[in-house]
Amino acid sequence: MKIEKRKHKVWFIIGGILLLLIIVIIMIPKILFTDYEGLPTTGPYEVKQVATILVDDERVETFETDGSNREVPIYFYYPDVEESSEKSFPLVIFSHGAFGYYQSNTSTYMELASHGYVVISLDHPYHSFFTKDTDGKTITVNPEFMQEVMYINEDGTPEEEIIELSHQWLDIRVADMSFVLDSVKKANMTSELLADTWFSTDDAIRQELLSVLTMIDTEKIGLMGHSLGGAASVTMGRTRDDIDAAIDLDGSMLGEEFGYENGEFILYEEAYPVPLLFLSNEAHHMMRSEVKSLDVTHVLLENAVDSKYTYFKGSGHMNFTDLPLYSPILASLLGVGEVDAEECIITMNEVILEFFNGYLKDEDIVTIKECY
Repeated sequence: MKIEKRKHKVWFIIGGILLLLIIVIIMIPKILFTDYEGLPTTGPYEVKQVATILVDDERVETFETDGSNREVPIYFYYPDVEESSEKSFPLVIFSHGAFGYYQSNTSTYMELASHGYVVISLDHPYHSFFTKDTDGKTITVNPEFMQEVMYINEDGTPEEEIIELSHQWLDIRVADMSFVLDSVKKANMTSELLADTWFSTDDAIRQELLSVLTMIDTEKIGLMGHSLGGAASVTMGRTRDDIDAAIDLDGSMLGEEFGYENGEFILYEEAYPVPLLFLSNEAHHMMRSEVKSLDVTHVLLENAVDSKYTYFKGSGHMNFTDLPLYSPILASLLGVGEVDAEECIITMNEVILEFFNGYLKDEDIVTIKECY
């Protein structure tokens, strides 16, 4: 499938002010951050958390030159149930945006877990604002990656280069997410011993990890992400046959554009195979509406086997994360709308829960409004 050229829009967190933000964070944290302690959950379960790092012995870390393996930190949010319980819960994997990090949508993970989901939020090292490796070293965002993101957002960047760079990023992220999912499924089957892939020096944590892994229903898997993480979730939903639903939180559908020839984008001929929900901020929605027949998001959704689209009035890109709640100043620098930030997140979490309940729990008919 081909669509003719239009001005290519790629909506990410722009990193031009990132170094300034780091300095500000170090110098005046009390001004930047509120006393936000999270939103109350509405589900019947209390929520527990546990974290570890997965080491992929089949991938070399391309951001390093020492031949070390790719490491993916993962963070579980899960229902607190009796160990004797035989209940199993759907799994949702979350991917953060460019320069984001695993806690970007904590309120969403907590809300889902309180309603009977196991959520894994992962860091993508060197794409993440910061994370840690198995040696305890802090890994910050890669400068070259920052420059590339800023470059593709410049006017006049050739479409071929946008596709090439963005697909390199997606390849890394989809490989991370697939590795995590494969590791979870393998551990879920064995249920007695964690492989060396699961890095932890604490026996109590390893036992807790085993407990969480055994409660996962690996026949019910959802993907979700914000911005670049949303694009990665959509791409992974097309490339694997064990995904049951996917949600893109205001991310460009970069993986759907796999070529550019003679002034036209080349898209997949095959319909998108997984139930898909796309949430857009209002400004992006208005721009897409002006060129609907040429917009890859609308083309994808209209040709999907099952898709839903909505936008949030008055919202900006960062209103689909928790950032406006714990750091309004940073969020305003990175892009928010005039919508009430807490109300927006609460409503968004309700929509996400309804969608996953419909497709991962078969509970109700999913009715997503045109806008919120």
